[in-house]
Amino acid sequence: MKTTLFTPYNMNGISLKNRFLMAPMTRSRATQPGDIPNKLMTTYYGQRTSAGIIITEATQISLQAKGYAKTPGIYTPEQIKGWKLITEEVHKKGSKIFLQLWHVGRVSSSRVNGLQPIGPSSKIAKETNVYIFDGAPNGDATFIPVEEPKEMNPNDIKQVIEEFKIAAKNAIEAGFDGVEIHGANGYLIDQFLRSNSNIRKDKYGGSKENRIRILSEITHAVVNEIGTDKTGVRLSPFINFKDMNDPEILETIMLAAKKLEEIGITYIHLCEADWDDAPQIPINFRKKLRNTFSKTIIATGNKTPEEADELLQENLVDLVGFGRSFLTNPDYPKRVEMNLKMNEIIDNHTLFGGGDTRGYTDYPFIKK
Repeated sequence: MKTTLFTPYNMNGISLKNRFLMAPMTRSRATQPGDIPNKLMTTYYGQRTSAGIIITEATQISLQAKGYAKTPGIYTPEQIKGWKLITEEVHKKGSKIFLQLWHVGRVSSSRVNGLQPIGPSSKIAKETNVYIFDGAPNGDATFIPVEEPKEMNPNDIKQVIEEFKIAAKNAIEAGFDGVEIHGANGYLIDQFLRSNSNIRKDKYGGSKENRIRILSEITHAVVNEIGTDKTGVRLSPFINFKDMNDPEILETIMLAAKKLEEIGITYIHLCEADWDDAPQIPINFRKKLRNTFSKTIIATGNKTPEEADELLQENLVDLVGFGRSFLTNPDYPKRVEMNLKMNEIIDNHTLFGGGDTRGYTDYPFIKK
């Protein structure tokens, strides 16, 4: 029988109404001060419950973990309370929701959070920017260069592992169905995985086995707190922006996948490049990952429904995520099913931040 995106799917006991997954997208709408999720964000996520499962925007596990302005946190009582509004709304409308746990590492600036960035090594990420809101007349984000990070000492590493653990606990308290550990896109865990950004000489650097250690220890801490069935990990083997070009990364990622299989997490989320001339993930890599990791595999990255169906039919992935398609089309699965025209982005200026509903919650639904 032909597999389709509308086939129900069960992920470690979580029954999903379809295989459409809303991918994480940074939107920078949290209430200031305090980086608190709010009613506007509740409306946004509630509108997009046509997805079988939602993975939230990246959410910092501490103030040190923050790299961009107006992104939400999950480390204060006020933030937990704000997220509860969102999880209750999503569950009321019949969907599931995972919180993406984020530490940006060296990809930050003291102009964002008042702190010097930290990372596996004191190597700055070349040609890499973050953004702030500095009062531009049109409300635009202003991009600024990252700063040189402080090399993390053993106490720093221990603290970050503890912060991931506490953040996972807070997420469950806030009503999430699980968490996704963000190990992709040039942020802290990815920085440890790669030989060009991690030049440490201790047990967290050098060999591939050492470079996956912090991912393993963070994952162990999280699953010990909330369980394997509520824990996923995001990885990006073929993305090298933010100065992350590492010739050893594919072997390192596969070693990490083997370790994650041993730990028993519920899914691996492959973050795939979404620009026009982006590298394609080779079929042999997908097959090797499938043979290495036995649980759910998620793929996201500018997929068309046809490409998604092909990956599902070939049993190379179990769920497919869509990002900007859901950003502009809160009823995206229905539009695909009925072969209807899609909404386009209203204004690129509203992608990262904005003071009102424009470009956030004002995209139209199908007219009934």
